[in-house]
Amino acid sequence: MIRLRHLPDVHTAGDLVWFQPALDRLRALPHDADPRVREFFTGDAPLYIARAPGRLDVMGGIADYSGARVLELPLACSTTVLLQRHSTRRCDVVTRRGLQWHFFSVALASLVDRNGELGTPAALAAWFAGHEADRWAGYVVGVVQLLLQRVAQDRRASWGLRILIDSTIPEGRGVASSAALEVAAAAAVAASSGSAMSATELAAACQAVENQVVGAPCGIMDQMTSACGRRDRLLRLCCQPGTVEGHIEIPAGFRFYGIDSGISHAVSGVDYGTVRTAAFMGYRMIAAAAGCHAVRDGTRVTISDPRWRGYLANLTEAEFSDLAGGLPEQMSGAEFLQRYDGLTDAATTVRPEHRYPVRRATAHPVHEHARVHRFAELLGVLGDQPQVAVELGRLMYDSHESYGACGLGSDGTDRLVELVAREGPEHGLFGAKITGGGSGGTVAVLGTDRAEAVVRDVAARYRTETGRETHVFTDSGPGAAETGVLLLEPTKQAI
Repeated sequence: MIRLRHLPDVHTAGDLVWFQPALDRLRALPHDADPRVREFFTGDAPLYIARAPGRLDVMGGIADYSGARVLELPLACSTTVLLQRHSTRRCDVVTRRGLQWHFFSVALASLVDRNGELGTPAALAAWFAGHEADRWAGYVVGVVQLLLQRVAQDRRASWGLRILIDSTIPEGRGVASSAALEVAAAAAVAASSGSAMSATELAAACQAVENQVVGAPCGIMDQMTSACGRRDRLLRLCCQPGTVEGHIEIPAGFRFYGIDSGISHAVSGVDYGTVRTAAFMGYRMIAAAAGCHAVRDGTRVTISDPRWRGYLANLTEAEFSDLAGGLPEQMSGAEFLQRYDGLTDAATTVRPEHRYPVRRATAHPVHEHARVHRFAELLGVLGDQPQVAVELGRLMYDSHESYGACGLGSDGTDRLVELVAREGPEHGLFGAKITGGGSGGTVAVLGTDRAEAVVRDVAARYRTETGRETHVFTDSGPGAAETGVLLLEPTKQAI
């Protein structure tokens, strides 16, 4: 018989229902058609199970990398990682994508010994760049590398890891499937290796992996929401770099929904990277206009900025209006580098041949930060003043329009927002916006808790019009820290 218990020092006992999909998968493994899967885990060693949710970006989105405040809802869908230590010093990873199992294996010494062939994030990134078919494993292997390098060599000299991934989060739909994978993997690895990490430390480590190994220049909101979110509450996060300011309860009678547009999205794509780079170009120009001292530091620039501390979001809208007069609508990378040397941002690189939408990309985080602040204020009174839902919706529509102005819109998400607006408050829908990195993905919707049928009807009409498969997200779930890590220990009792 398998005995189940939570690891010590977990904040809450949690509810095993959130681990049920993983337990069901585990029970099915001995009956799988693939012998490698049937024999992946042994019955005589503990299993660590960690889960982390996807997220619905209610407000804030791409402004996170500029230090803005964001409001994020953890979803019920999640990624689960099952981990077992074994005697062979290898990291073996398996995941089910579609109807097929995918396998990856790497020598642990090569990966976590800093003098090994893949012993640095840069070396690991270069390897995965040349092996596109295995790129999915980079999210997990990068986490293993980073966390195990924190563990004393003599404590990890005699064992390896087997990791199985199971997920209900749709990939490429703007609901942070990659962050959930990283957070779940990190929680399982940390627990199995005895590495004590807070939820915020774990999230920051996962962001570093996505930036440095995967090569996606994401901000921190996805990892923080997956790690620190709470069920049915909006995580209020100030991304400077990542401070949890609280968890906002959604007022009774209201609900946030998500509608997948069926258009794949990736934060490593050109559009997202272009807009992020343009925003940091704008910050560099504004800092210069304000007389901030700048020093070239290798390929980057260091700016002395006690006023805004390096974050565009710290500019007031009035300051932006005063200082942004010289911002060009567009600028080539070559002209920018000639005039300003480089960026403060370590996650992006200015391409000389590329043109960047400087003014709009710079304006977005300044105005979005103000919108999020107002949105949080209104949520605080929504329970007593339900009429403010209309203004909340207007803020969402304004955010969506700003995404489009930056170049991060899409025909599908625009159509979904239009269909929501057409239903309007009289049918219980108040606002909608594109989420996350934009360029497709999912639309967040504010409605009453009785409007689920209307939301599903909007999705059905969109599906009929476009032929795209859609998914409606209706339920919230706990973050990784809220459920903790589950330990399954074998016992000598017969089944």
